[in-house]
Amino acid sequence: MAEYHSDFLIIAQITDFHLRVDGKLFNDDKDTEAQLAACVEHLNALQPRPDVVLATGDLADEPDETAYEVMRRMLEGIEMPVYVIPGNHDDREMVRRAFLDLGYFPTTADGPFLHYTVEDHLLRLIGLDTLETGGDEGEMCADRRHWLDDRLSEQPDRPTLIFMHHQPIMTRMGAIDKNAFAGAREMEELIRRHSQVEWIICGHLHRPIQMRWGGTVVSVAPSSAFQRTLTLDNAMPKAFIDEPPGISVHMWSAETGIISHISLMGDFGPPYPMRDG
Repeated sequence: MAEYHSDFLIIAQITDFHLRVDGKLFNDDKDTEAQLAACVEHLNALQPRPDVVLATGDLADEPDETAYEVMRRMLEGIEMPVYVIPGNHDDREMVRRAFLDLGYFPTTADGPFLHYTVEDHLLRLIGLDTLETGGDEGEMCADRRHWLDDRLSEQPDRPTLIFMHHQPIMTRMGAIDKNAFAGAREMEELIRRHSQVEWIICGHLHRPIQMRWGGTVVSVAPSSAFQRTLTLDNAMPKAFIDEPPGISVHMWSAETGIISHISLMGDFGPPYPMRDG
């Protein structure tokens, strides 16, 4: 396991790997099991090594118990702590069962949602379950907002990062903006009341996107498996493109706050020296 840095925190974000273990390719051309294996290798090779990895949903493509069993074994190959949350392609209860023994998920007796906090880092981490059963887009209902408000009120002076699957922001990504994030406006008002929220990180869109929102910053990570086309007009159709998969790497310290990078996955040849000037 990684040794934590004493004065800064490095968070790797992986997302939207849509794991299939049924012998079928995603969209008939993407081997997402091979992509997840490559992601694990990429994470373990990062220098300096991240302190923690956050997997922000769409873990499986068509969820079944076998997919989550395979995923659990693959994620155990990551040489640092990993925390997961569900996305719209996931089954909430299958995810709970697959990871419950790790101790961070609530039990069914604690309520239906897979919300939790991670307290043992310099930056407080809050995972949110934005899954709307039966729908593709996110939701932060009154019960979930109340839970989040309570957690943020517990430690109002502690710098905090929220991680969730669905983005609460407008994106100009075609049909995405036509399907409202249920409760986004109320969540924005809630976040604005809690100035300790330094960053909100999301997945879902398979593209890197950033926006000021609620007095903080929302960022969307690229998919660790495959990307969507860049669309800047809501009339443009949804499509995939063979851009490299990637992960986000967020670095936090008390001096700088969060600095965020994208690390592309693939063989691009060895590094070579930069010329002066």
